[in-house]
Amino acid sequence: MSRTGKKSSSDGETTPQAPLVNESIKGSKSRFPKAGSRKESIDPKTTDSQPQDKTPKTIFLDTAKTLASETELGSRMEENEWFLKKLGRKAINKRLDLNNCRLTTANVRETAALLPSLPDLEKLDISWNDVIGGNLHVLTQQMHRVSKLKILRLSSCRLTADDVRALGEALKVLPELEELNLSWNSKVGGNLPLILQTLQEGSKIQTLELVDCTLTSEDGVFVGQLLPRLQKLEVLDLSINRNISGSLNSIAHGLKSTPNLKVLKLHSCGLSQKSVKLLDAAFRYLCELRTLDLSCNKELGGGFEDTAGLATLEHLEGLDLRQCSLTADDVLSLTQVIPLLSSLQELDLSANKEMGSYSENLLSRLRFLPVLKSLIISNCALKCETFTALVSVIQTGHLVRLQKLDLSYNDGICEAGWTIFCQNLWLLKELTELDISLRPSTFRKCGQWFRHLLSAVTKLPKITEVGMKRWLLPVSQEEELQGFDQDHRSSIHFDHGGFQ
Repeated sequence: MSRTGKKSSSDGETTPQAPLVNESIKGSKSRFPKAGSRKESIDPKTTDSQPQDKTPKTIFLDTAKTLASETELGSRMEENEWFLKKLGRKAINKRLDLNNCRLTTANVRETAALLPSLPDLEKLDISWNDVIGGNLHVLTQQMHRVSKLKILRLSSCRLTADDVRALGEALKVLPELEELNLSWNSKVGGNLPLILQTLQEGSKIQTLELVDCTLTSEDGVFVGQLLPRLQKLEVLDLSINRNISGSLNSIAHGLKSTPNLKVLKLHSCGLSQKSVKLLDAAFRYLCELRTLDLSCNKELGGGFEDTAGLATLEHLEGLDLRQCSLTADDVLSLTQVIPLLSSLQELDLSANKEMGSYSENLLSRLRFLPVLKSLIISNCALKCETFTALVSVIQTGHLVRLQKLDLSYNDGICEAGWTIFCQNLWLLKELTELDISLRPSTFRKCGQWFRHLLSAVTKLPKITEVGMKRWLLPVSQEEELQGFDQDHRSSIHFDHGGFQ
């Protein structure tokens, strides 16, 4: 053996020891033996016919390249950390959140350069950055570097038609994608197929949010045709797209093929009475639905007169029908349906003024909702009789889990109504928020019921907020409230209209 510890090929030649290479990397003089110092007893023919181990020079070069690559990677990581620190953000747990960071064009390029160093990235949120519009291609060209991405959020980025096309191509290299949010991008409207046509049967998409995207009727038809491919879809939000009402037949038909859907939001979509009928037929297939938002569709009034499908949503937890112009017949139908929704936790019927004269029976049926946590019946022209019905329910202990109660903008409630309500309020032990504010155009003096309200609040261990805007407190009641605040209950905020 030579001094370097090598053996001849016939004896099983070994490579130089690691310390030798390391010293060479540090710049020390090479101690590899010269070619002439090797044993010459090896037969050249035999040597040529057998695999040769790497020469010391090859080892040196490979190691040097590896270390240079590691050095380059380290440098790049430092640059990435500096870039994120500059924006006040960081990549944590495979997530990169640059939401509302006021990105510049240069920042977009820096973000694109960052992606190759995040091969395990699962969430990318660059929403609310206007500069993304017209520059998305800079990012999509690197999307293949983050093929494990599960969540992509691009809401309110002012996407252009070219961005939309680039995004459609990028989705081809994101097979693991589960959530896509393109909300508040008007250019998505009319171009939706260019983005989503690559989604095929077996897609992993669970959440699709397209709020206020100026979707066309044709886009709505496309959504209806797309839904059967999205068997894992759990959340669909098409809110604030008024033009899709004309294609609701297609959408409702597609919904029948989404058995795992848990959240359906069609807020302010221009839905009509006919729309309710179409959706009601689809509800029978949505056994897992938890949240249904049909709010701010003012032409829905009269559409709930026969909603047998709605009654089948036994797992429904949230129902939002605010500002839907509900008629007396709608209220009568809901009076029969709501008791069947025993899992309901949140109910919003606000801004339906026709309820006022017909809601007594409806509110009395709240006793069939044992887990109700939030009840909002603001601006419904409620009468004293309605309050009496609500108090029949409170007294019998059927709303013991109620946490939020909004009775605001019901200016027609008489003194007796407020009194009986406040006298029984203390029974709602889980209550955290109460709002009995008057509408902006109305100011009234508090009656003697205010004393009952203070008394009840002292018995509610979890309450933190009492809204009573535009109720005027005379001097005597002002003193009562000040005394209340001083009595270790200052953690409760009374939002009132001021003292008289």
